[in-house]
Amino acid sequence: MNAPARPAQAKLFTTANPHALATILEASETKRIIASRDIFDLNGIKLWARDQPVSGALQRKLLDRQLRNPLETCLAAEDGVTALQLLKAVEALVDGDTPLSAWVRPHAAKLAKEAAQIPLHSVVQLLLTAAQASRPEAWQHALDAMVLAGALMASHGGSAPEVRVAMLGGLTHDLGEVYIDPRHGEADADRSLDFTSYQQLVVHPHVSQLLLSQLTNYPASLARAVGEHHERGDGSGYPHALRRDAISPLGRLLAVTEAALGVLRGGSPQLARVSVALRVVPGEFDLTWVGRINDAMATQPPLAGKLDLGQVQSRLTRLDAALQVAQQTTMALQPVAQSQPLKEGLNLVQHLLGRLRAGWYASGLWSADAVAESDAAEVEAVEDELFFRLQAISRAARLCAGDLQGADFDRMNQLCDALVAIGP
Repeated sequence: MNAPARPAQAKLFTTANPHALATILEASETKRIIASRDIFDLNGIKLWARDQPVSGALQRKLLDRQLRNPLETCLAAEDGVTALQLLKAVEALVDGDTPLSAWVRPHAAKLAKEAAQIPLHSVVQLLLTAAQASRPEAWQHALDAMVLAGALMASHGGSAPEVRVAMLGGLTHDLGEVYIDPRHGEADADRSLDFTSYQQLVVHPHVSQLLLSQLTNYPASLARAVGEHHERGDGSGYPHALRRDAISPLGRLLAVTEAALGVLRGGSPQLARVSVALRVVPGEFDLTWVGRINDAMATQPPLAGKLDLGQVQSRLTRLDAALQVAQQTTMALQPVAQSQPLKEGLNLVQHLLGRLRAGWYASGLWSADAVAESDAAEVEAVEDELFFRLQAISRAARLCAGDLQGADFDRMNQLCDALVAIGP
């Protein structure tokens, strides 16, 4: 499989990333961010003095300069994020009236205790502070992920250190987004991204992993899990399209956390919808963590839909047609594919469509006529997820195949058009 484009490890932190620096500078307008040591380039020229506040002048001096030490290790947020703020964030979320609040409330005491003890490395504190000041949605997502990941571990009977590490993983999993052009969107909104933005987005778990492994003293297991939070057990995730056995236990927890929050931030923020999303395709997510969310459904309101029975039945017919066309197109292209990358892309599509069809059968959606009024809300939720998976398969295929040329380029376009031709 062709790996997605990734920043070279040797160069990622030897120069100042323009997007991360811009975010830090924006944050410095409301936060006191200073140089914690003298900043030198590789030639030994001092670019910025210790204790000097960052400003636009620093941005100009860093332009195209290779640095003796990563910029992130040379800056400090004096009034940055603290463990007390994390504790207050847990309390605010627990006291809220959202589906997430109701789910995590039984674990409030343990979450509050561990939030107050989360170790904030200076690099992590700097980047979290930058997000808090200039990317409030990303900051809130980090807090939500911290609480949900901790609650999942607590519900599983995890020890205090295990809950704390899970919370730290949720808090730091998207730090790599700071290094991506904000025009390409955020990871928790990836359901609506076009492929160009998606190509930029897929590197962020890897960048998050490098940040933690190269610039902090956090455990290697934490860095690895953070790099896996968009992987899926059936190979449909990113950035490495790992299968279940290659994903660490903590990585599988963070994957469920990320997917659950993605649903809750959608147009129908219901815990029952989260349960549907996590179960609709067999093998995507670790059933240990899916089961913890399913257990919470007993205390939640029943699933509510937006469509009437006729609309649900009509979409069901269109979904069946979309699956059939996608499968037929894949089979037709396999004998004529010229390059190995396209063949790999087609094999991945065939595998994922098979998993999708398995989810289709497991849901009991054999025909539109079999759907009753009482089933409409759940069927609507399943349909939404299956349509989204078709879009995700299209992006996974392009990512797998990489840069194609000539006839194979046209064939990939034909396949992807078939996958997304009939939307919800």
